[in-house]
Amino acid sequence: MRSDETIVALSSGALPSGVAVIRLSGPMAGRVLSDMLGALPAPRQLKLSDIRIGGETLDRGLVAWMPGPNSFTGEDCAELQVHGSPAVVRAALRKLSSQPGIRLAEAGEFTRRAFENGKLDLVEAQGLGDLIEAETENQRALAYARLEGGLTRQVEGWRERLLDLRAEIEAQIDFSDESDVGGLSHSFAADVAALEQEIGEVLATRGRGRILRSGFRVVLAGPPNAGKSSLLNALSRSDAAIVSDEPGTTRDLKEVPLDVRGQLIILVDSAGLRETSSKAEAMGVERARQAMLGADLVLWLRAPDVATERTMPSPDDGSLPPFLVIGTKSDLGAVAGADLVVSADTGAGIAALVDRLYEASGAASVRPAELLVSHERDREALLGAVGSLSRVDGHLDSSELAAEDLRQASFALERLLGRMDAESVLDRLFSAFCIGK
Repeated sequence: MRSDETIVALSSGALPSGVAVIRLSGPMAGRVLSDMLGALPAPRQLKLSDIRIGGETLDRGLVAWMPGPNSFTGEDCAELQVHGSPAVVRAALRKLSSQPGIRLAEAGEFTRRAFENGKLDLVEAQGLGDLIEAETENQRALAYARLEGGLTRQVEGWRERLLDLRAEIEAQIDFSDESDVGGLSHSFAADVAALEQEIGEVLATRGRGRILRSGFRVVLAGPPNAGKSSLLNALSRSDAAIVSDEPGTTRDLKEVPLDVRGQLIILVDSAGLRETSSKAEAMGVERARQAMLGADLVLWLRAPDVATERTMPSPDDGSLPPFLVIGTKSDLGAVAGADLVVSADTGAGIAALVDRLYEASGAASVRPAELLVSHERDREALLGAVGSLSRVDGHLDSSELAAEDLRQASFALERLLGRMDAESVLDRLFSAFCIGK
């Protein structure tokens, strides 16, 4: 990627549409508008104009000029708002990218240029990606708080405190022979411990942040014909799963997302758990067991007309996550020991079950803007910082070792913000963005 090249891409949604936005960033952006209008328009103001490119008028629309560094990427930027016709957009992109110095953008290249030009750090860039993909209110709120620098401000505050601690201990190393340099302050160890505890407390929220960002995974499990697929359809109000009275119909995992009061809940239908001689069904049973181990909640289904086989794991298995025993087919009879009874046929208990799922997700008791640790990168970086800080107390008799611990803690936080990331890490992260962003 070369910053001296101007990139262009469609930045709005799928075509056809009412309006399509074509974005340019780089040194040729201003030349495109000058050729179109005869002169550059006033910055950050929309101007109605013929969209004339390469001597041909393609459409009539609005244009905007955003000179750097006061633009999203930090470079000279231009936007063309044209009618969302596939033919118009194709012609505009073809003519623009055929001009010297202009090429089609790669996935995430606009955001990467914003990062490289200091307009966003890596945490904020990930927040932007999360915001684009947000499907629920909680995902939106979590992503926007991250984009607006909520986690960045916390990390910067920790870095400043680390710099003070590092300056104090490194003074001991550099000027240990000077008579006017005293020992470490009495509060030094306590300050390190307090910082470690604070970062650790934020790190502990990662599980809840992950649930808000990625969803609360609920696996429907139980023996064959316990009503898993019927319950999935009833909860999602769809025919997402095939329903049959033939045992072993479900052989693979089926995921259906639900938006429950702004919280994403992912329902996972799984194969009925039983001993089987069918290789295909046995694979489904094993996948069901693995899904249960990776769930946030297991709904263990029991039906009045289906006996749970003794060879199957029960909800009392200590290796399983939290579970609820759901009595299904309540219209056919009672189920002993159920936490909740439902009927997919009559709808009885379905609303109550949805309420229980929302309660179990913890969404009602959290504020998304306060749960900023939601990515695996966050966890790794903060875990590294906490680990380094935890070693300082045992190294206080050796200033060099303690100073190195503090440096490693600082490096972990800098990697989180993207100030020390390798090129391959950046390539992988920004490639997940859509083209045009």
